[in-house]
Amino acid sequence: MKPSIPQGTRDFSAAVLRKRNFIFSTIRRVFELYGFEPLETPAMENIETLMGKYGEEGDKLIFKILNNGLNHPDKKESALVDFESVLNGKTSKGISERALRYDLTIPFARYVAMNQGQLTFPFKRYQMQPVWRADRPQRGRYREFYQCDADIAGSNSILHEIELALIYTTVFNDLKVPVEIHLNNRKILQALAEQCGGESNLTNITIAIDKLDKIGLEKVKSELLERGLTNDQVRIIEQYISLEGENQKIIEDLQRLFSKSNIGIEGTNELIEILHEVQKSNPASNIKLNPSLARGLNYYTGTIFEIKALGVEMGSIGGGGRYDDLTGLFGVKGIAGVGISFGVDRIYDVMEELSLFPEKIQEGTVALIFNTGVEKYHLLHAAAVLRNENISCEIFHEQSKFDKQFKYAEKKSIPYIIIIGEDEISKNSATLKDLKTGNQQVLKIEDLKKAIKP
Repeated sequence: MKPSIPQGTRDFSAAVLRKRNFIFSTIRRVFELYGFEPLETPAMENIETLMGKYGEEGDKLIFKILNNGLNHPDKKESALVDFESVLNGKTSKGISERALRYDLTIPFARYVAMNQGQLTFPFKRYQMQPVWRADRPQRGRYREFYQCDADIAGSNSILHEIELALIYTTVFNDLKVPVEIHLNNRKILQALAEQCGGESNLTNITIAIDKLDKIGLEKVKSELLERGLTNDQVRIIEQYISLEGENQKIIEDLQRLFSKSNIGIEGTNELIEILHEVQKSNPASNIKLNPSLARGLNYYTGTIFEIKALGVEMGSIGGGGRYDDLTGLFGVKGIAGVGISFGVDRIYDVMEELSLFPEKIQEGTVALIFNTGVEKYHLLHAAAVLRNENISCEIFHEQSKFDKQFKYAEKKSIPYIIIIGEDEISKNSATLKDLKTGNQQVLKIEDLKKAIKP
Protein backbone atom coordinates (compact mmCIF):
# COMPACT_ATOMS: atom_id res chain seq x y z
CA MET A 1 0.00 0.00 0.00
CA LYS A 2 1.31 3.42 -0.94
CA PRO A 3 1.81 5.75 2.04
CA SER A 4 -0.68 8.64 2.25
CA ILE A 5 -2.05 11.24 4.64
CA PRO A 6 -5.69 11.98 5.57
CA GLN A 7 -7.64 14.10 3.11
CA GLY A 8 -7.58 17.78 4.07
CA THR A 9 -4.17 17.59 5.81
CA ARG A 10 -0.70 18.44 4.52
CA ASP A 11 3.01 17.87 5.09
CA PHE A 12 5.14 21.02 5.22
CA SER A 13 8.62 21.10 3.70
CA ALA A 14 11.38 23.40 4.94
CA ALA A 15 10.62 25.86 2.13
CA VAL A 16 6.95 26.04 3.14
CA LEU A 17 7.70 26.20 6.86
CA ARG A 18 10.06 29.15 6.46
CA LYS A 19 7.25 31.07 4.79
CA ARG A 20 4.69 29.98 7.37
CA ASN A 21 7.04 30.93 10.19
CA PHE A 22 7.44 34.37 8.62
CA ILE A 23 3.66 34.81 8.95
CA PHE A 24 3.63 33.44 12.50
CA SER A 25 6.49 35.66 13.67
CA THR A 26 4.90 38.76 12.13
CA ILE A 27 1.57 38.10 13.86
CA ARG A 28 3.25 37.17 17.17
CA ARG A 29 5.35 40.34 17.19
CA VAL A 30 2.27 42.55 16.68
CA PHE A 31 0.25 40.67 19.32
CA GLU A 32 3.01 41.25 21.86
CA LEU A 33 3.30 44.92 20.87
CA TYR A 34 -0.31 45.25 22.04
CA GLY A 35 0.31 43.52 25.37
CA PHE A 36 -1.02 40.00 24.67
CA GLU A 37 0.61 37.00 26.36
CA PRO A 38 0.83 33.43 24.97
CA LEU A 39 -1.40 30.50 25.90
CA GLU A 40 -1.73 26.89 24.68
CA THR A 41 -4.63 24.50 25.32
CA PRO A 42 -5.00 20.75 24.60
CA ALA A 43 -5.73 19.51 21.08
CA MET A 44 -8.81 17.74 22.41
CA GLU A 45 -11.55 18.97 24.71
CA ASN A 46 -14.39 17.24 26.51
CA ILE A 47 -17.18 16.94 23.97
CA GLU A 48 -19.65 18.95 26.07
CA THR A 49 -17.17 21.84 26.03
CA LEU A 50 -17.54 22.12 22.26
CA MET A 51 -21.00 20.90 21.30
CA GLY A 52 -23.75 23.50 21.02
CA LYS A 53 -21.33 26.45 20.83
CA TYR A 54 -20.99 26.83 17.05
CA GLY A 55 -24.55 26.63 15.79
CA GLU A 56 -26.09 23.70 13.98
CA GLU A 57 -23.74 24.03 11.00
CA GLY A 58 -20.61 24.17 13.14
CA ASP A 59 -21.58 21.27 15.38
CA LYS A 60 -21.73 19.02 12.32
CA LEU A 61 -18.06 19.75 11.59
CA ILE A 62 -16.65 18.77 15.00
CA PHE A 63 -14.25 15.80 14.85
CA LYS A 64 -15.34 13.42 17.61
CA ILE A 65 -12.82 10.99 19.13
CA LEU A 66 -13.97 7.41 19.77
CA ASN A 67 -13.68 6.19 23.34
CA ASN A 68 -11.04 3.58 24.15
CA GLY A 69 -12.04 -0.04 24.46
CA LEU A 70 -15.14 -0.04 22.25
CA ASN A 71 -14.11 -3.43 20.85
CA HIS A 72 -14.11 -5.02 24.30
CA PRO A 73 -16.64 -7.91 24.39
CA ASP A 74 -18.42 -6.43 27.41
CA LYS A 75 -18.97 -3.13 25.58
CA LYS A 76 -19.89 -4.27 22.09
CA GLU A 77 -23.64 -4.52 22.61
CA SER A 78 -24.00 -1.12 24.27
CA ALA A 79 -21.63 0.38 21.66
CA LEU A 80 -23.98 -0.71 18.87
CA VAL A 81 -26.87 1.09 20.57
CA ASP A 82 -24.72 4.20 20.99
CA PHE A 83 -23.62 4.09 17.34
CA GLU A 84 -27.26 4.00 16.30
CA SER A 85 -27.81 7.14 18.38
CA VAL A 86 -24.84 8.88 16.71
CA LEU A 87 -26.12 7.94 13.23
CA ASN A 88 -29.35 9.73 14.14
CA GLY A 89 -27.40 12.94 14.74
CA LYS A 90 -27.15 12.72 18.53
CA THR A 91 -24.12 12.73 20.81
CA SER A 92 -23.48 9.66 22.91
CA LYS A 93 -20.95 9.49 25.74
CA GLY A 94 -20.85 5.75 25.25
CA ILE A 95 -19.18 6.35 21.88
CA SER A 96 -17.32 9.63 22.35
CA GLU A 97 -16.49 11.80 25.33
CA ARG A 98 -13.83 13.95 23.65
CA ALA A 99 -13.39 15.90 20.41
CA LEU A 100 -10.67 17.79 18.56
CA ARG A 101 -10.95 21.54 19.08
CA TYR A 102 -12.94 23.35 16.38
CA ASP A 103 -11.47 26.77 17.11
CA LEU A 104 -9.40 28.51 19.81
CA THR A 105 -12.13 30.77 21.21
CA ILE A 106 -14.20 28.19 23.09
CA PRO A 107 -11.08 26.59 24.67
CA PHE A 108 -10.03 30.12 25.71
CA ALA A 109 -13.41 30.73 27.34
CA ARG A 110 -13.16 27.35 29.08
CA TYR A 111 -9.66 28.25 30.33
CA VAL A 112 -10.86 31.61 31.68
CA ALA A 113 -13.81 29.95 33.42
CA MET A 114 -11.52 27.38 35.05
CA ASN A 115 -8.80 29.84 36.09
CA GLN A 116 -10.68 33.08 36.77
CA GLY A 117 -9.36 33.29 40.35
CA GLN A 118 -5.71 33.33 39.21
CA LEU A 119 -6.03 35.66 36.21
CA THR A 120 -5.45 39.43 36.06
CA PHE A 121 -8.33 41.08 34.22
CA PRO A 122 -8.63 42.23 31.55
CA PHE A 123 -6.85 39.04 30.53
CA LYS A 124 -5.20 39.40 27.10
CA ARG A 125 -3.91 36.24 25.49
CA TYR A 126 -2.78 35.12 22.06
CA GLN A 127 -2.76 31.53 20.86
CA MET A 128 -1.25 29.89 17.77
CA GLN A 129 -2.28 26.25 17.39
CA PRO A 130 -3.94 23.88 14.92
CA VAL A 131 -7.70 23.29 14.86
CA TRP A 132 -9.73 20.60 13.10
CA ARG A 133 -13.00 20.69 11.16
CA ALA A 134 -14.73 17.86 9.34
CA ASP A 135 -15.26 20.10 6.33
CA ARG A 136 -15.14 19.26 2.63
CA PRO A 137 -11.52 19.97 1.59
CA GLN A 138 -11.07 22.53 -1.17
CA ARG A 139 -8.79 25.43 -2.07
CA GLY A 140 -8.19 27.49 1.05
CA ARG A 141 -10.18 25.07 3.23
CA TYR A 142 -8.52 22.25 5.12
CA ARG A 143 -9.54 19.76 7.80
CA GLU A 144 -6.45 20.58 9.87
CA PHE A 145 -5.27 24.17 9.89
CA TYR A 146 -3.71 26.77 12.14
CA GLN A 147 -5.40 29.73 13.76
CA CYS A 148 -3.69 32.66 15.43
CA ASP A 149 -6.05 34.31 17.92
CA ALA A 150 -5.91 37.34 20.18
CA ASP A 151 -8.66 37.66 22.80
CA ILE A 152 -9.46 39.88 25.77
CA ALA A 153 -11.60 38.67 28.66
CA GLY A 154 -13.03 40.82 31.42
CA SER A 155 -13.76 44.17 29.78
CA ASN A 156 -16.68 45.78 27.94
CA SER A 157 -14.58 48.67 26.64
CA ILE A 158 -14.93 49.39 22.92
CA LEU A 159 -11.25 50.37 23.01
CA HIS A 160 -10.51 46.66 22.52
CA GLU A 161 -12.45 46.49 19.25
CA ILE A 162 -10.57 49.57 18.06
CA GLU A 163 -7.19 48.07 18.92
CA LEU A 164 -8.08 44.71 17.38
CA ALA A 165 -8.92 46.49 14.11
CA LEU A 166 -5.56 48.26 14.35
CA ILE A 167 -3.82 44.90 14.91
CA TYR A 168 -5.39 43.62 11.70
CA THR A 169 -4.21 46.73 9.86
CA THR A 170 -0.67 46.47 11.23
CA VAL A 171 -0.22 42.76 10.54
CA PHE A 172 -1.49 42.90 6.96
CA ASN A 173 0.49 46.07 6.23
CA ASP A 174 3.63 44.30 7.51
CA LEU A 175 2.86 41.24 5.39
CA LYS A 176 2.05 43.56 2.45
CA VAL A 177 -1.28 41.75 1.94
CA PRO A 178 -3.97 44.12 0.60
CA VAL A 179 -7.18 43.57 2.57
CA GLU A 180 -10.57 44.99 3.47
CA ILE A 181 -11.60 44.79 7.11
CA HIS A 182 -15.32 44.07 6.96
CA LEU A 183 -17.24 45.29 9.98
CA ASN A 184 -20.75 44.77 11.33
CA ASN A 185 -22.53 44.40 14.66
CA ARG A 186 -24.74 41.56 15.88
CA LYS A 187 -26.90 44.09 17.72
CA ILE A 188 -27.98 45.41 14.32
CA LEU A 189 -28.80 41.86 13.24
CA GLN A 190 -30.76 41.48 16.46
CA ALA A 191 -32.73 44.61 15.54
CA LEU A 192 -33.36 43.07 12.11
CA ALA A 193 -34.66 39.91 13.78
CA GLU A 194 -37.02 42.02 15.91
CA GLN A 195 -38.49 43.44 12.71
CA CYS A 196 -38.89 39.91 11.34
CA GLY A 197 -40.99 38.19 13.96
CA GLY A 198 -38.80 38.48 17.06
CA GLU A 199 -35.36 37.71 18.44
CA SER A 200 -36.09 33.98 18.23
CA ASN A 201 -35.44 34.29 14.48
CA LEU A 202 -31.90 35.69 14.99
CA THR A 203 -30.15 32.33 14.58
CA ASN A 204 -32.19 31.41 11.49
CA ILE A 205 -31.40 34.78 9.90
CA THR A 206 -27.67 34.81 10.69
CA ILE A 207 -27.12 31.21 9.56
CA ALA A 208 -28.80 31.95 6.22
CA ILE A 209 -27.26 35.33 5.39
CA ASP A 210 -23.81 34.10 6.50
CA LYS A 211 -23.93 31.96 3.34
CA LEU A 212 -24.64 34.90 1.02
CA ASP A 213 -21.17 34.92 -0.58
CA LYS A 214 -21.27 31.16 -1.11
CA ILE A 215 -24.80 30.50 -2.39
CA GLY A 216 -26.13 33.87 -3.59
CA LEU A 217 -29.18 35.94 -2.70
CA GLU A 218 -31.89 33.73 -4.21
CA LYS A 219 -30.76 30.62 -2.33
CA VAL A 220 -30.48 32.65 0.89
CA LYS A 221 -34.09 33.77 0.42
CA SER A 222 -35.17 30.17 -0.20
CA GLU A 223 -33.40 29.02 2.94
CA LEU A 224 -35.05 31.74 5.00
CA LEU A 225 -38.45 30.62 3.75
CA GLU A 226 -37.57 27.01 4.57
CA ARG A 227 -36.65 28.14 8.07
CA GLY A 228 -40.19 29.44 8.57
CA LEU A 229 -39.92 33.16 7.79
CA THR A 230 -42.71 34.79 5.80
CA ASN A 231 -42.38 36.44 2.39
CA ASP A 232 -42.76 39.88 4.01
CA GLN A 233 -40.00 39.11 6.51
CA VAL A 234 -37.72 37.85 3.74
CA ARG A 235 -38.31 41.11 1.82
CA ILE A 236 -37.19 43.11 4.89
CA ILE A 237 -34.03 40.97 5.14
CA GLU A 238 -33.37 41.35 1.41
CA GLN A 239 -33.64 45.13 1.72
CA TYR A 240 -31.20 45.04 4.63
CA ILE A 241 -28.51 42.82 3.06
CA SER A 242 -28.72 44.82 -0.17
CA LEU A 243 -27.42 47.96 1.55
CA GLU A 244 -24.21 49.07 -0.14
CA GLY A 245 -22.07 52.12 -0.87
CA GLU A 246 -19.63 54.21 1.13
CA ASN A 247 -19.47 53.74 4.90
CA GLN A 248 -21.26 57.02 5.59
CA LYS A 249 -24.18 56.08 3.32
CA ILE A 250 -24.53 52.69 5.01
CA ILE A 251 -24.51 54.36 8.44
CA GLU A 252 -27.30 56.70 7.32
CA ASP A 253 -29.29 53.75 5.94
CA LEU A 254 -28.88 51.83 9.21
CA GLN A 255 -29.97 54.86 11.25
CA ARG A 256 -33.06 55.14 9.05
CA LEU A 257 -33.93 51.43 9.13
CA PHE A 258 -33.53 51.04 12.89
CA SER A 259 -34.49 54.50 14.14
CA LYS A 260 -37.05 52.98 16.52
CA SER A 261 -34.88 50.10 17.79
CA ASN A 262 -32.75 50.76 20.87
CA ILE A 263 -30.54 47.76 20.18
CA GLY A 264 -30.18 48.79 16.52
CA ILE A 265 -29.19 52.34 17.48
CA GLU A 266 -26.68 50.99 20.01
CA GLY A 267 -25.05 48.71 17.42
CA THR A 268 -24.90 51.50 14.81
CA ASN A 269 -23.28 53.90 17.29
CA GLU A 270 -20.63 51.31 18.10
CA LEU A 271 -19.82 50.99 14.39
CA ILE A 272 -19.54 54.79 14.10
CA GLU A 273 -17.10 54.98 17.02
CA ILE A 274 -14.89 52.14 15.78
CA LEU A 275 -14.74 53.57 12.25
CA HIS A 276 -13.90 57.06 13.50
CA GLU A 277 -11.17 56.03 15.98
CA VAL A 278 -9.48 53.43 13.77
CA GLN A 279 -9.30 55.69 10.72
CA LYS A 280 -8.07 58.58 12.83
CA SER A 281 -5.38 56.39 14.47
CA ASN A 282 -4.26 54.75 11.23
CA PRO A 283 -5.58 56.25 7.97
CA ALA A 284 -4.19 53.20 6.12
CA SER A 285 -6.90 51.03 7.70
CA ASN A 286 -9.22 49.84 4.94
CA ILE A 287 -12.44 49.30 6.90
CA LYS A 288 -15.68 48.62 5.04
CA LEU A 289 -19.09 48.35 6.66
CA ASN A 290 -20.78 45.16 5.51
CA PRO A 291 -24.42 44.75 6.65
CA SER A 292 -24.57 41.19 5.26
CA LEU A 293 -21.70 40.08 7.50
CA ALA A 294 -23.26 37.76 10.08
CA ARG A 295 -20.62 35.22 11.17
CA GLY A 296 -22.92 32.29 11.84
CA LEU A 297 -21.39 31.31 15.20
CA ASN A 298 -23.96 31.62 17.94
CA TYR A 299 -21.73 33.17 20.56
CA TYR A 300 -21.17 36.64 19.01
CA THR A 301 -23.07 39.48 20.71
CA GLY A 302 -21.64 42.77 19.37
CA THR A 303 -18.96 43.88 16.90
CA ILE A 304 -17.99 41.31 14.26
CA PHE A 305 -14.99 41.38 11.91
CA GLU A 306 -14.11 39.53 8.74
CA ILE A 307 -11.01 40.02 6.58
CA LYS A 308 -11.14 39.77 2.79
CA ALA A 309 -7.97 39.66 0.70
CA LEU A 310 -7.97 41.92 -2.37
CA GLY A 311 -6.79 40.80 -5.80
CA VAL A 312 -7.28 37.08 -5.19
CA GLU A 313 -10.25 34.70 -5.04
CA MET A 314 -10.25 33.45 -1.48
CA GLY A 315 -12.65 33.15 1.44
CA SER A 316 -12.12 35.17 4.59
CA ILE A 317 -8.55 35.15 5.95
CA GLY A 318 -9.48 36.38 9.40
CA GLY A 319 -12.45 37.14 11.58
CA GLY A 320 -13.76 37.58 15.08
CA GLY A 321 -15.89 39.74 17.30
CA ARG A 322 -17.41 40.34 20.73
CA TYR A 323 -18.91 37.47 22.69
CA ASP A 324 -19.95 38.83 26.07
CA ASP A 325 -21.81 35.71 27.22
CA LEU A 326 -19.26 33.05 26.32
CA THR A 327 -17.90 32.10 29.76
CA GLY A 328 -21.52 31.94 30.92
CA LEU A 329 -21.70 28.72 28.89
CA PHE A 330 -19.37 27.28 31.54
CA GLY A 331 -21.27 28.62 34.53
CA VAL A 332 -19.21 31.80 34.96
CA LYS A 333 -21.29 34.93 34.41
CA GLY A 334 -20.19 38.51 33.94
CA ILE A 335 -16.88 38.05 32.04
CA ALA A 336 -17.07 39.97 28.77
CA GLY A 337 -14.96 38.84 25.84
CA VAL A 338 -13.79 39.99 22.42
CA GLY A 339 -11.22 38.58 20.01
CA ILE A 340 -9.94 38.11 16.46
CA SER A 341 -8.39 35.28 14.50
CA PHE A 342 -5.94 35.04 11.59
CA GLY A 343 -6.30 32.12 9.15
CA VAL A 344 -2.63 31.38 8.52
CA ASP A 345 -3.20 28.74 5.85
CA ARG A 346 -5.31 31.04 3.71
CA ILE A 347 -2.94 33.96 4.32
CA TYR A 348 -0.13 31.72 3.07
CA ASP A 349 -2.09 30.84 -0.08
CA VAL A 350 -2.82 34.52 -0.74
CA MET A 351 0.83 35.51 -0.29
CA GLU A 352 1.95 32.70 -2.60
CA GLU A 353 -0.50 33.71 -5.31
CA LEU A 354 0.48 37.38 -5.06
CA SER A 355 4.25 36.61 -4.70
CA LEU A 356 4.50 38.57 -1.45
CA PHE A 357 7.09 36.54 0.47
CA PRO A 358 10.53 38.20 0.80
CA GLU A 359 13.28 36.59 -1.31
CA LYS A 360 15.64 36.05 1.62
CA ILE A 361 13.04 34.03 3.49
CA GLN A 362 14.23 30.83 1.80
CA GLU A 363 17.83 31.13 2.92
CA GLY A 364 18.74 28.29 5.24
CA THR A 365 22.33 27.09 5.40
CA VAL A 366 24.66 29.94 4.42
CA ALA A 367 27.94 28.04 4.09
CA LEU A 368 28.87 24.43 3.32
CA ILE A 369 32.23 23.26 4.67
CA PHE A 370 33.60 20.65 2.28
CA ASN A 371 34.77 17.37 3.76
CA THR A 372 38.30 17.02 2.40
CA GLY A 373 39.37 14.10 4.57
CA VAL A 374 41.32 16.20 7.06
CA GLU A 375 40.83 15.65 10.78
CA LYS A 376 37.28 16.50 11.80
CA TYR A 377 38.56 18.93 14.43
CA HIS A 378 39.60 21.45 11.76
CA LEU A 379 36.17 21.34 10.10
CA LEU A 380 34.35 21.57 13.42
CA HIS A 381 36.54 24.51 14.49
CA ALA A 382 35.66 26.48 11.34
CA ALA A 383 31.98 25.65 11.83
CA ALA A 384 32.11 26.81 15.47
CA VAL A 385 33.66 30.14 14.44
CA LEU A 386 30.79 30.77 12.03
CA ARG A 387 28.04 29.52 14.35
CA ASN A 388 29.32 31.72 17.17
CA GLU A 389 28.57 34.63 14.83
CA ASN A 390 25.06 33.27 14.08
CA ILE A 391 26.07 32.21 10.57
CA SER A 392 24.38 28.90 9.76
CA CYS A 393 26.65 26.28 8.21
CA GLU A 394 26.95 22.58 7.53
CA ILE A 395 29.84 20.15 7.27
CA PHE A 396 29.42 17.68 4.41
CA HIS A 397 28.83 14.32 6.04
CA GLU A 398 31.62 12.32 4.35
CA GLN A 399 34.74 12.71 2.23
CA SER A 400 33.54 12.72 -1.38
CA LYS A 401 34.44 14.08 -4.78
CA PHE A 402 34.15 17.85 -4.93
CA ASP A 403 31.59 17.53 -7.72
CA LYS A 404 29.19 15.69 -5.38
CA GLN A 405 29.65 18.29 -2.65
CA PHE A 406 29.14 21.15 -5.11
CA LYS A 407 25.89 19.57 -6.30
CA TYR A 408 24.68 19.27 -2.69
CA ALA A 409 25.31 23.00 -2.17
CA GLU A 410 23.54 23.89 -5.41
CA LYS A 411 20.46 21.75 -4.69
CA LYS A 412 20.10 23.36 -1.24
CA SER A 413 20.81 26.87 -2.62
CA ILE A 414 23.75 27.30 -0.23
CA PRO A 415 25.53 30.50 -1.34
CA TYR A 416 29.05 29.84 0.04
CA ILE A 417 31.41 26.89 0.19
CA ILE A 418 34.49 26.61 2.41
CA ILE A 419 37.40 24.30 1.61
CA ILE A 420 39.96 23.39 4.28
CA GLY A 421 42.67 21.07 3.02
CA GLU A 422 46.17 20.30 4.25
CA ASP A 423 47.56 23.50 2.68
CA GLU A 424 44.91 25.63 4.39
CA ILE A 425 45.52 23.91 7.75
CA SER A 426 49.23 24.72 7.63
CA LYS A 427 48.35 28.40 7.23
CA ASN A 428 45.32 28.41 9.60
CA SER A 429 43.23 29.53 6.64
CA ALA A 430 40.33 28.44 4.44
CA THR A 431 39.31 28.90 0.82
CA LEU A 432 35.94 30.70 0.57
CA LYS A 433 33.97 30.63 -2.67
CA ASP A 434 30.83 32.66 -3.40
CA LEU A 435 28.75 30.40 -5.66
CA LYS A 436 26.64 33.30 -6.91
CA THR A 437 29.54 35.40 -8.20
CA GLY A 438 32.25 32.75 -8.57
CA ASN A 439 34.64 34.89 -6.52
CA GLN A 440 37.14 32.90 -4.48
CA GLN A 441 39.55 34.02 -1.74
CA VAL A 442 41.84 32.55 0.90
CA LEU A 443 41.17 33.89 4.40
CA LYS A 444 42.17 33.25 7.99
CA ILE A 445 39.54 31.10 9.73
CA GLU A 446 38.68 33.97 12.07
CA ASP A 447 38.09 36.30 9.09
CA LEU A 448 35.52 34.09 7.36
CA LYS A 449 32.69 35.79 9.24
CA LYS A 450 33.60 39.18 7.76
CA ALA A 451 33.47 37.94 4.17
CA ILE A 452 30.22 35.96 4.43
CA LYS A 453 27.05 38.00 3.98
CA PRO A 454 24.06 36.06 5.33
